[in-house]
Amino acid sequence: MLHALMNLLSLCWKPFGRGDGEGGVDSIGIVGANLNGGGGGGRDGKDSLLWFRDIGKYAWGDFSMAVVQANQVLEDQGQIESGPFGTFVGVYDGHGGPEAAQYVCDNLFRHFQAVSAETEGVVTAETIQNAFRQTEEGFTALVSELWSSKPNLATVGTCCLVGVICQGTLFVASLGDSRLVLGKKVGNTGEVAAIQLSTEHNANLEEIRYELKELHPHDSQIVVLKHGVWRVKGIIQVSRSIGDVYMKHAQFNREPIAAKFRLPEPMNTPIMSATPTILSHALHPNDSFLIFASDGLWEHLSNEQAVEIVHKHPHAGSAKRLVKTALQEAARKREMRYSDLRKIDKKVRRHFHDDITVIVLFLNHDLISRGTAQEPPVSIRSGLDH
Repeated sequence: MLHALMNLLSLCWKPFGRGDGEGGVDSIGIVGANLNGGGGGGRDGKDSLLWFRDIGKYAWGDFSMAVVQANQVLEDQGQIESGPFGTFVGVYDGHGGPEAAQYVCDNLFRHFQAVSAETEGVVTAETIQNAFRQTEEGFTALVSELWSSKPNLATVGTCCLVGVICQGTLFVASLGDSRLVLGKKVGNTGEVAAIQLSTEHNANLEEIRYELKELHPHDSQIVVLKHGVWRVKGIIQVSRSIGDVYMKHAQFNREPIAAKFRLPEPMNTPIMSATPTILSHALHPNDSFLIFASDGLWEHLSNEQAVEIVHKHPHAGSAKRLVKTALQEAARKREMRYSDLRKIDKKVRRHFHDDITVIVLFLNHDLISRGTAQEPPVSIRSGLDH
């Protein structure tokens, strides 16, 4: 009986799109690769360096997804995994290279699925915490394995924003400065309020600087203001991530990594952390939609602006609309036309805006309250090979 239950739970959180092809989805949808696989319906589109899926269906409603590239190699990754008993959304904003974000997109949900099966399908903060820990340990092991041939992998990392919807509860886990914002109906007014559900770990926030100083009371240089920007050890803005092992393990903070990453004094304790901030939110009938996005979006749009844009327009194209509005604002700040910004190629484009990934989930409370997930299962990734 227990064995049968474990098999059932494993199927509930099966990484859809990576199965054996027996009665399930056996292909993966990749936004920007002109694929229509992975479930969820809808078709992918491309507009210059912008890739999108305007509309699709996941377990509990509609979704919209978009990604725009600015770096020479896209450093963002995003994914939606959704099936009969739950939905997993991840936005991974890499820095220093694409490898950490790609690794997390390949492995974090897999670890989450395995840990969930061990706990008989009960999702808790500890479930998510363990999945993050295993992913961090795996990437650190990879850095160690490749140290002699690819030492700069030690300086690559990624912010992580994860949302898990299970049995009417939303769990939010965050490392770094990607953001999740809830659009919540305000009574019967027709208005929708913007409520930030994620915690950010960026040294430009006073509370994060205070946290770092508390953790490192004897280090007067734990945060340094450089060119108007606060950075951890004068190097990096975020204080938590997957990867960045040069700031966590002394054996990787040495030659042959680049001098700008090497600390002048011995590292006695880890400076950065891979422990996510996790909260749970019981979904309410007034909860209308969720916006998951890397910080490239929030550099140009406020929470309220983003929620207003989604609320005032049809579901279809929501993510693309948010990205385009952010790009229009980026162009305005540089006193140029959006049409001219679109002509700028990747790498040079990074001087105007960052890579941006946006996933919008709309919440159908009829489905959520009945516990009746839409079929088929969905497995979609963005940003694999642009």
